[in-house]
Amino acid sequence: MLVSLQEVLDMAQTGGFAVPAFNVYNMETVVGAVQAAEEAKAPIIMQIYPRLVKEGVAYYLAPSVVAAAKKASVPVCFHLDHGPSELEVTRALYWGATGIMFDGSLHPYEENMARTKQVVETCGYVGLGVEGELGHIGTVNDDSMDEFTDIEEAAQFVKTTGVSALAVLVGNAHGRYKKPPKLDIERIRAIYEATNHIPLVLHGGSGIPDEQIQLAVKAGIRKMNFATDICFTFLDTVQEGLNDPNRSVALDIFMRKPIDAVKEFCLTKIKLLGAEGMVQ
Repeated sequence: MLVSLQEVLDMAQTGGFAVPAFNVYNMETVVGAVQAAEEAKAPIIMQIYPRLVKEGVAYYLAPSVVAAAKKASVPVCFHLDHGPSELEVTRALYWGATGIMFDGSLHPYEENMARTKQVVETCGYVGLGVEGELGHIGTVNDDSMDEFTDIEEAAQFVKTTGVSALAVLVGNAHGRYKKPPKLDIERIRAIYEATNHIPLVLHGGSGIPDEQIQLAVKAGIRKMNFATDICFTFLDTVQEGLNDPNRSVALDIFMRKPIDAVKEFCLTKIKLLGAEGMVQ
């Protein structure tokens, strides 16, 4: 069933778990993620990267996400990931998104807050919540990491903007880590308390040690993103298939193993975040 961002976050808050947010790029990753959610009886978020929206690829991908979500027996939110401007936000809403992330973290604090507040108001017209970001979450290839999310600034940001969720920088980054990261669990807990228990979001989920993820969930993380590892899982399985001299050239048959691989990856993260069995 297709649901809003607020609905899956409410489930996570009540159940004390984190909803896995899987970035999808084609029909096969959509199918793998939904199959995992249904098997695990878990709510999930399927999200698309803003590049796909800006370049128009999401025009073709979005109907697959919406159709899969509506057919699913579990709650599925269709979310825009890291929307940097009104262009991506507007297109995502028009193409059926039920949750929006507006990422103004590259702007100065006051400007980020003002821009985010405007997107919250716009999405509010259609009853949808917004995920904001405070503390720019870069990539593992950056020379240095920005300062971690400030606790007092986070409290003011949430109060002023009215966001439904807040992505924080607490030692995480996008991409595959060169060495295992160390999350600032106490900062997560402090931000969660200071913001009156707003659902917190952890980006850069690929490669963070399991024990740190579990501690982060206990501290207040209610949504966690996975993108890089989904790409590697899919592409590695495709490459294995290409190296098989007995492979089928019928694409629907060839893609069965990549779909299964994505499904198995998603299942491990659903279980890790405590989302398994949360849909009765």
